[in-house]
Amino acid sequence: MKDKYQLIKKRNNGSALAYGLVILFAVSIILVSILQFVVSQMKYSIRTTTKEQAFQIAEAGVYFYRWYLAHETSVLSAKQLNEFWSGGSALGVANAYEIEFPQGNPIGKYKIEVTAPETNSTIVTVKSTGWTYKEPNLKRIVQVRFRKPSWSEYAVVTDSDIRFGTGTTINGKIHSNGGIRFDGIAQNLITSLKETYDDPDHSGSPEFGVHTHKNTSGVVNESFRADEALPNNVPVRNDIFVAGRQFPVAEVSFTGFSEDNSYMKEQAQNPNGTNINNCNSTGCHFNSAGEGRRIILKNDGTFDICTVRALADSSSYSISSYRRNSGGGSCTTCSGNCLKNYTIPNGGIIFVENDVWVEGKINNKKVTIVASNNSEINPATNGKNIYIGRDNLTYTNYDGKDVVGLVAQKDISVIRDSLSNLTIDAALLAQNGRVGREFYPGYYKSSITINGAIATKLRYGFTYVGSNYNCGDGVLIGNGYCTRNLNFDNDLLYYPPPYFPTGDAYAIDLWEEL
Repeated sequence: MKDKYQLIKKRNNGSALAYGLVILFAVSIILVSILQFVVSQMKYSIRTTTKEQAFQIAEAGVYFYRWYLAHETSVLSAKQLNEFWSGGSALGVANAYEIEFPQGNPIGKYKIEVTAPETNSTIVTVKSTGWTYKEPNLKRIVQVRFRKPSWSEYAVVTDSDIRFGTGTTINGKIHSNGGIRFDGIAQNLITSLKETYDDPDHSGSPEFGVHTHKNTSGVVNESFRADEALPNNVPVRNDIFVAGRQFPVAEVSFTGFSEDNSYMKEQAQNPNGTNINNCNSTGCHFNSAGEGRRIILKNDGTFDICTVRALADSSSYSISSYRRNSGGGSCTTCSGNCLKNYTIPNGGIIFVENDVWVEGKINNKKVTIVASNNSEINPATNGKNIYIGRDNLTYTNYDGKDVVGLVAQKDISVIRDSLSNLTIDAALLAQNGRVGREFYPGYYKSSITINGAIATKLRYGFTYVGSNYNCGDGVLIGNGYCTRNLNFDNDLLYYPPPYFPTGDAYAIDLWEEL
């Protein structure tokens, strides 16, 4: 009996030991799992912190480069900017640029690699790689696209008060350093430097910097509108300002053009300046002979040019005759012995030191046509002009392959005998004058469509207020084009016309982590 009891006791002890071992094993597994989880969480936390630090270091590299560009390029002319990027001295272009961060008590480094702008592009690509000394193999990469604003950023930008009447539809941003009265339809944001301004087209108190005289019913009231003036709040008018209006905002400066013109003239010449009335790979340069030049762009990659001998009259800007290329005599048409043909300098300049008449159609070409005489003492009065409208000025391709820039020292004008339905595909810049059409009594036109951009020092306009002519749909005008369609060309954001003037500072246009 005693032996049996002892046997049972031994069996129980063995079972307890087995149970204890099982429990101990289970607890060990749980403890190991917990320990592994804690360790992995600690490692994950450390890795996450290190990864975030690497990201912040990479971002610091981006903002350092933005600061660097602001200090190195903000006061450079177009010529100097080109030399900055092509001279090999810009940080990160020829070789990657590495620096510790932060300086003084560094925790890591960033490396900056820069892709300089292509010819006639404002885009700079910056890739910044960041890492910590603690985890040097754990890297984060941030890539941004910097873009320097061009004068072709806006559907319309002006230095003066401006008015857009009924019948005007604009697809693109509008800005004025003066006030804006808008009675058409604006599909994009409208901004003004002024908080209020005294509209010169009627009497009364000042109204908002951007305001309308069109009632919600569609009727235009020509007198002062109290609901569009202080102390009232700015009313929401989505029927007019589809994307809204903002004022006051920062000024868009119209200074510094003479230096840009000098650079464009230089690029149009040979290095030794001998290609007067001729072309080279970067441009064409024509002197101030006659009354100016008529240029006809052609979709075969060339352009015809004739020297204008005489005008039918000084107000219509209609050409009556052309000079022969050699000897005496003249031609009544731009042809024969009065015509020369050149290859369009792709990505280049056609620079004329006199007035220019331009028309035609391009195909797979980017070119800027300039009318400027740098020796003029007062370009606002005596500067050179560009005239359009004898025929359309159009592109073959609307995918960024074709770009035309027109730069006039003074005005860009649509002539009296322009097409009734006129299309202009170009970025237009009137440096000291205006883009528009003069008042021609009795010459009423149907529609003008501009696919591109307008920058005008003075008040723009292709029509005049009045009741002389009924365009239909209740639109009355005094003169000019009944319908004005201004469509912004989005391709100009990244590929403005060759050598087009740009703004002062680079801005981040696209941000991504690689």
